[in-house]
Amino acid sequence: MKLFKLLLILLFISSHLFAQEEKTDAKLTKMLAEMAKGFNGDVGMYVKNLKTGKTASFNADTIFPTASMVKVPITCGIFNKIEKGELSYQAQLIYKDSLLYAGEDILGSFKDGEKIWLSKVLMLMITTSDNTASLWSQSLAGTGTAINELMEQNGLKYTRVNSRTPGRRQNQQEYGWGQTTPREMATLLMLIRNGKMISPAASERIYRNLIRIYFDKEALSEIPPYVQAASKSGAVDEARSEVVLVNAPHGDYVFCIATKNQKDTSWAHTNEGTTLIRKLSKTLWHYFEPKSDWKPAAGMEKYY
Repeated sequence: MKLFKLLLILLFISSHLFAQEEKTDAKLTKMLAEMAKGFNGDVGMYVKNLKTGKTASFNADTIFPTASMVKVPITCGIFNKIEKGELSYQAQLIYKDSLLYAGEDILGSFKDGEKIWLSKVLMLMITTSDNTASLWSQSLAGTGTAINELMEQNGLKYTRVNSRTPGRRQNQQEYGWGQTTPREMATLLMLIRNGKMISPAASERIYRNLIRIYFDKEALSEIPPYVQAASKSGAVDEARSEVVLVNAPHGDYVFCIATKNQKDTSWAHTNEGTTLIRKLSKTLWHYFEPKSDWKPAAGMEKYY
């Protein structure tokens, strides 16, 4: 009997692994590898067609800096507090000068003592990638420690907040504010899309926030403006990244691309990392929507 049970278990494992192998999109996987050739730095990519379940990847389980993509785990941390009744989405907060993160942030231009709704802080964090709003939110969420615990609870082993988080100094020195893998960051968006992050209601609210993005000149620029997409990008000198879940006409698809150790550290539209992000997004749109004849309007470059 024990031998029979063991055989059944082995059969299940082998069939499961085979099923996973069957779901690999070999053609697209080859395309990703070709795209990565000659890139001056390290790059990872992960793509999944949510309708067919087929995936394609390149260095998808390598750890990369999140840069501002870390704001997706942070927003999840806030909503976890809201779901527990420890915060209110419509709570009125008071801004203090001590919260300022120097830069061009909207929230950082507030005067000491000004009032703002938590919902607007979260909007600024995601929509305009406001760093002052993000660091405030990280603190309100229970710091990186609580956010990292939430990521662990959802099966994300490498997606972590490093900055201002006890025990993460070495990781911060290597990866900066946060770290993730292309597979995990795409998985996080899928959890949100499928109503499995915290609760269906929390997931829906998070998703609504993720579809209102100010910085749309990279991956989003290669997707028709009339097609909804949830996304978050990130950028520091030597690393560029973006995660996008597209609600495409013929089925949702998600992808994440991340780079590190880039030789091109420029902030021009022609940066090698951001150029690769646009190329991947364009390739995927036409791969999953082959009958689409859409392309960016002539002259759009002057608006980027």
